[in-house]
Amino acid sequence: MSAQRALLGRLDERMLERRIVTPEGIPLRIEVARAGDRAGGFLLDFLIQFLLILLLMLTVGWVSGWNDDWGGAFALLAAFLIRTFYFTWFEIRWQGRTPGKRAAGTRVMDAAGGPLRSEAVIVRNLMRELELWIPLVLLFMPDQVWPDAPGWARPLFSVWALVFLLFPLFNRNRLRAGDLVAGTIVVLAPKAVLLPDLGATAAAEAAHAFTEEQLSIYGIYELQVLEDLLRRTDAGRHDAFEAVAKQIRKKIRWEGDTKTDRFLRDFYAALRARLERKMLLGKRKKDKYAKG
Repeated sequence: MSAQRALLGRLDERMLERRIVTPEGIPLRIEVARAGDRAGGFLLDFLIQFLLILLLMLTVGWVSGWNDDWGGAFALLAAFLIRTFYFTWFEIRWQGRTPGKRAAGTRVMDAAGGPLRSEAVIVRNLMRELELWIPLVLLFMPDQVWPDAPGWARPLFSVWALVFLLFPLFNRNRLRAGDLVAGTIVVLAPKAVLLPDLGATAAAEAAHAFTEEQLSIYGIYELQVLEDLLRRTDAGRHDAFEAVAKQIRKKIRWEGDTKTDRFLRDFYAALRARLERKMLLGKRKKDKYAKG
């Protein structure tokens, strides 16, 4: 029985692993977040939203004396803004994470492997109104939206909510409708097990020295892609290393002979050091398309 469970576990891991090629031609291996991971993160975010809205309403009610019309209107408007833009604000500021996603170990990323665009985050979260909130309001408070709704309306609203709720279970990448429209995917965030070793390479010990001009080409997004690559331990890592090193050497016009593995580690350490220095000065280069 234990051997059967182990086999099913390995099959489940393979079903969740995906390989995408970024626009720069870099192969990237990702793990799609499971339905349980996504549900757990969402429930935690929903609880945080509920507590924020409750605290806001209590505060506004206390300030307004519990009987002013403007107090109720303001509280309802603020509750709508929290419900609508909570996910959007965090996913843009925290690179695809919310407090719930961070606790669940998941994050949103571009499905094609490119930088996560703000407009994609906005679209995927506005779609949540159509997927979740509108059918729930119609299902549990139909009189506020459709006072004279016929008897067949409630079953229709139930089917509407159920279809969107189960949608991620019927596609291989666990995409909800918002992900499909926005071109995003929710993945398991990799554990930073190699990060201390990578960052510990001192400039004085590096076998390769890079100029400011060469390092200025790339940004935070490319650093994260390179970090994910250097953590890899699978059989295909050698070919991936060669492809990425070739791409970087071409981009920065590197002319010297080099050993691929050491070259990538030295470039990672130098790029990370530069970006950290820039952030201390308040300058943040999101990716290679950004200035700075």
